[in-house]
Amino acid sequence: MSPTVPVGLANYRELLSDERFHHSLYNTLVFTLFAVPVTMLTALVLAFLLNMKLRGQAFYRTLFFLPSIVPLVASSVLWLWLLNPDYGLLNTMLRPVLEAINAVAGTGFRPPGWLVDANYTKAALILMSTWGVGGSMILYLAALGDVPVTLYEAAELDGAGAWRKAWHVTLPMISPVLLFTLVMGLIGTFQYFSQAWIMTPNGQPGDATLFYALYLFYNAFLYLRMGYASAQAWILFLVIVAATILVFRTTRRFVYYGGEGT
Repeated sequence: MSPTVPVGLANYRELLSDERFHHSLYNTLVFTLFAVPVTMLTALVLAFLLNMKLRGQAFYRTLFFLPSIVPLVASSVLWLWLLNPDYGLLNTMLRPVLEAINAVAGTGFRPPGWLVDANYTKAALILMSTWGVGGSMILYLAALGDVPVTLYEAAELDGAGAWRKAWHVTLPMISPVLLFTLVMGLIGTFQYFSQAWIMTPNGQPGDATLFYALYLFYNAFLYLRMGYASAQAWILFLVIVAATILVFRTTRRFVYYGGEGT
């Protein structure tokens, strides 16, 4: 590395005109807006299902938790095979279904090119993210176990059905855990890197998976522009802080802490 030379705000001015910087920020924001709600909802639904008193409950809890502890590189390589457009398991299962639809409706649907078509790459990575929601699922299960039974009994006496109990009792009582997973999910997706680095080198196809952290890594360690990458890192820090403050401000009245009001 060459000696440090102060350049003032030059790196930030250059970032404002850097198209790849804008594209990486756009990719990250789009991915965050879809990945965080989808993964939270998937984990919550699994937690509700696994909270029921069913035979083999411990087995199913373990089964759904295991993907979250699989090493990231191993899971990425596994999903490279699953999402292969030619011989991947997902398209192998979709192909006969789409062929039947085409035969009946006269359409021309084809299995998606998950990681080779820019229209599907983000969807493929979001799908992969839902596979690893076991950690959030366990947090939701623990929170569901702490909801007082007396609240459900009181709701039943008032004539509340399953949906009303879930909306007016369960969700408010586990809202602190929902807030925690939302904030951690935002922080994690803003720094999304490893899966994109392994599965879609160089942000291909067409920079569709050039996420912010990936572009920062390229500038720092591939192009050796450490000052430029440091400016990116500061911007990422400020974006994460702003997003976290916004979440806390907008969800304050919806989060219930026992004995402390809303």
